[in-house]
Amino acid sequence: MPFPSPPRTPSGPRRRTLLASAAGAALLVGCTASSEDSDGGTSGSPSLAERARARAARDSEGLVERYDAVLAAHPVLADLVGPLRSEAARHAEAFGGGAASRTASAAPSAGQASPTPAPGSEGDALAELAAAERALADRRAKALLDLPGELARLLASVAAAGAVHAYLLTEGAK
Repeated sequence: MPFPSPPRTPSGPRRRTLLASAAGAALLVGCTASSEDSDGGTSGSPSLAERARARAARDSEGLVERYDAVLAAHPVLADLVGPLRSEAARHAEAFGGGAASRTASAAPSAGQASPTPAPGSEGDALAELAAAERALADRRAKALLDLPGELARLLASVAAAGAVHAYLLTEGAK
């Protein structure tokens, strides 16, 4: 008569332990994020989240200006650069950006030079845009670690999109 095998004891933590730990961590993070968000400093000064949101909007608007400069100097790149510019404008809007990012072309005011002149060649212009997208995506990825939940998710999503834009611009330059 064969003997029954002994009950298997799993090595490592049990599923219930992991779930309880994850729930506790989420609760702890939720409490921390909400207290940081509400305690953004002294009354009258913007919170960390508000400052991060404003900076993200400005960064996206600056990127839109770079795209506009490239499109003005190299209209032949419109098929590649135009949709990416539109996405950068949407990112600025998502962060509460101003009207400059919503217009079809954010032209400088009369008598004011464009703050970001485009490089001479199409390849250089694409490479510069790719570098700008990559650098901004990296900065955003680092910044999201200090932000509360929803804003961190938005920043992570936009950083990922920026990394994809950099890839597409790099491939477009080939």
